[in-house]
Amino acid sequence: MQPSPVTPATQLQASQLHARRRIAAEPRWRPQAQFTCATLAPGLRTWLTDNGSLTARLTDCGRGEFAVQRLHQSWEVPLPSERVLLELPSRQLALVREVALTLDGSAVVFARSVFPISSLTGSLAHLRRLQNKSLGAILFSHPGMHRYAFELALMAGDCDYLPANLQQALPAWGRRSRFEILGKRLLVGEVFLQAFTPWQQSLPSNRTQRGKVSAALKSSARPSRQSPTRSSTQ
Repeated sequence: MQPSPVTPATQLQASQLHARRRIAAEPRWRPQAQFTCATLAPGLRTWLTDNGSLTARLTDCGRGEFAVQRLHQSWEVPLPSERVLLELPSRQLALVREVALTLDGSAVVFARSVFPISSLTGSLAHLRRLQNKSLGAILFSHPGMHRYAFELALMAGDCDYLPANLQQALPAWGRRSRFEILGKRLLVGEVFLQAFTPWQQSLPSNRTQRGKVSAALKSSARPSRQSPTRSSTQ
């Protein structure tokens, strides 16, 4: 299985960060509760539906230095299903941010975040300027964060939900969930690429890992309608 390297040759130029990327067909997202053991094996379910911080999981896995590479960011109309989850009017703009989560320079996860305009105010205004910082490190260090249940999808590796430089031959599992902080909503989707290696056991997701998450946040700053469930914080 070949990793998905993020090299200078594949990185988008800074001028392209604000260009819109057209997604003609969305993955077939379905609520986690609709997946039975026959359609989602227990070994897969363990890590795919883990509601702890993915940033902490990747920094703990011991498979290389964790970093975030921003691929795309622009103000645009979210995808139809994203508008439904965020309960947005049909033409309301949101800030869409796409990044690659990397270990030793190889992309292991593609993440797409959608921030409604109304959520980027007050104490969350700084989320407009994340650059190459980890969003997860910020979310999971916030005491008032709530995470809703996952939606899951198995998508083709060459689907246009994935940026061209992260597309692959094999299908990929994705998940997404809505977060709320002080009544402000945002949506985070994550696709696990073929270079991703699942963790083999349930890892702790408590506040003792906050230091590791904070360290990942600092490292990443270097260039390079379900019922809510209270998620574990780091």
